[in-house]
Amino acid sequence: MEEVTHNTEITDGGERKRVLRVDVIIPAYKPGKKFSRLLKMLSMQTYPIGKIIVMNTEKAYWNEKGFEGIGNLEVHHLSKEEFDHGATRNRGARYSRADIMVFMTDDAVPADEKLIENLTAAFEKRGPGGESVIMAYARQLPDKDCTMAERFTRSFNYPEDSCIKTKEDLGKMGIKTFFASNVCCAYDREKFWFQGGFIHKTIFNEDMIFAGKAVLQDDYAIAYVAEARVIHSHNYGCAAQFRRNFDLAVSQADHPEVFGGIRPEGEGIRLVRQTARYLVAPRRPWLVPGLIVKSGFKYAGYRLGRCYRFLPVKLAAACSMNKEYWK
Repeated sequence: MEEVTHNTEITDGGERKRVLRVDVIIPAYKPGKKFSRLLKMLSMQTYPIGKIIVMNTEKAYWNEKGFEGIGNLEVHHLSKEEFDHGATRNRGARYSRADIMVFMTDDAVPADEKLIENLTAAFEKRGPGGESVIMAYARQLPDKDCTMAERFTRSFNYPEDSCIKTKEDLGKMGIKTFFASNVCCAYDREKFWFQGGFIHKTIFNEDMIFAGKAVLQDDYAIAYVAEARVIHSHNYGCAAQFRRNFDLAVSQADHPEVFGGIRPEGEGIRLVRQTARYLVAPRRPWLVPGLIVKSGFKYAGYRLGRCYRFLPVKLAAACSMNKEYWK
């Protein structure tokens, strides 16, 4: 492990304070207007950013002229066949020498100028048993075009209150104990590599697999930072929800050391019930049947994904969002 140096700054009282160096790592595929807004907001952050490392899938989809003039932008191209949720992010992380690495997706736009500042501050905190924070993830806010049901899902998964999660929360929080999202998540680089980085090949869910092992096996803490906010949401249809949940279940079936003995279905049922009440409250009960149908597609995808090993590979690929994984 290479040695990491730290920058310092002088505070008003003359005291020298350590400032952690931060790099941002973004896998990109056909980046568009949201990616441009993302880069603009990163340039406005109150906390200094070293490099913005972009792992771009397919050079043909990268607009060289569209992102000129961004001095700290470092772009690495790869083919679609090379992309993997875990391995590609590990590859990007190897280009960083910062203390903190912030992984983002190319459609997650910082909501304000304090995203990096708030994420970085979380690493000064500790769990109730003195556990050190290995990763800190941001709150996701719905975009303007977000549906009502998806708005509630965002508030369900990303509440207003921050918290520090450790192994002690497993009995109370279940699978939510190691819920985290690489849509926007910061990692202590030294601890990240000590853990071996992300799993090299995975269909999906590399963030929760990493978080689960860090919490369950090595007693680290995960910080949820509600003050660090990004705008990110999707309006997936029934087929897309089926495929997404299929991939989610495949990742869980492949990692019983993390997900074994935990039944995430209960959390899903709780989400559906609370979403239905949320839709009825403003007198829009006609939205509930659509919620039920879409939830059925989610559940069907999840159940099929859990037993994917019994399916022909071609059928599994047809059920999946990530077609390249099955090749």
